[in-house]
Amino acid sequence: MFKKIWLLALGLLISLIIIANSDRQKSTMSERILEDPPKNVAEHPIVIGYSNWPGWWPWAIAESEGLFAKNGLNNLELRWYDNYTQSIDDLKAGNINGNCQTLNDTLSTVDDALKGEVVVLINDNSAGNDKIIAAQGINEVKDLKGKKVAVEAGVVDDFLLTLALEQENLSRSEIKVFNLETGAAAEAFVTKQVDAVGAFPPFWLTALQRSGSQELISSAAFPGAIPDLLVVTEELIEKYPEQVQSLVNTWFDVLRFMASDLDRAEEIMANRAGITRSELQLLKAGTKIFTFNENLAAFVEGNNMTSIHYAAEKIAENLQFDLKLISKKPNIRRMFNSNFLSGVKKSNS
Repeated sequence: MFKKIWLLALGLLISLIIIANSDRQKSTMSERILEDPPKNVAEHPIVIGYSNWPGWWPWAIAESEGLFAKNGLNNLELRWYDNYTQSIDDLKAGNINGNCQTLNDTLSTVDDALKGEVVVLINDNSAGNDKIIAAQGINEVKDLKGKKVAVEAGVVDDFLLTLALEQENLSRSEIKVFNLETGAAAEAFVTKQVDAVGAFPPFWLTALQRSGSQELISSAAFPGAIPDLLVVTEELIEKYPEQVQSLVNTWFDVLRFMASDLDRAEEIMANRAGITRSELQLLKAGTKIFTFNENLAAFVEGNNMTSIHYAAEKIAENLQFDLKLISKKPNIRRMFNSNFLSGVKKSNS
């Protein structure tokens, strides 16, 4: 009897020891999980902004077709901005981790960005979607001399105007430039308050409603001058480089999807942009989506506009000296990081 009681007591003691040891192991494991989170997984969603521009619509395909998840970006939020300017402000303030924006706008904000700004990908070049529209009788750029031209200071169409004037050996002082928000500039042109306007879509479509108006010159005349980019914070690159790599990888998966199922791709993009398929075709024609090899080539320092470094130098000069919108030239080399493009190349080799 005593032996049975002793065996029962021993069994109970062993059970208690096993339970206690098991609980301790669970507790230790939980502490280890808390202390050592999985490498390179962001604690909060990574938020990437994009807006209503043909070169950025393809990101909607990544979301619709599960391409972010395919590349391990389960915690990514793709945020649509009806107000493009707000997306620029949000990246500058560090409220989002990345944004689709122009080189002009990046150069204007990079020095004041709370968490830094780095270009990791060129989505496209404007290849005709930015235009100078002029009134009847103004048939060449040189005819702008002494005329009133409305354009939004510092935006891509302002730079387009500068390039067009330089090509004809005209200075900005030889025309009368009116600084107006692009929508207001197009309206001023339609109501005949000015003789010409610089605009991007849909505002050049508005401008062409003026009787006798015509396209004077477009971004197609200056390849490389107006690149549209994916810009991420320096903080994101420092903390989660693998996530940035996955983001860049996803873009090229999107391009492969577009090549394999263009009909579905255009359906997704038209729905996201809120336009018809015929309108999509019109705006696509003025946008050159960059391939992988075109990205690599553009990131190489060169001596013409096809190099993003050269384009940045020219735009910075325009912003600093012509427009007085920035006080000094940013550190342009620091702005560009082609390592993630190299990562794509390695992963596809």
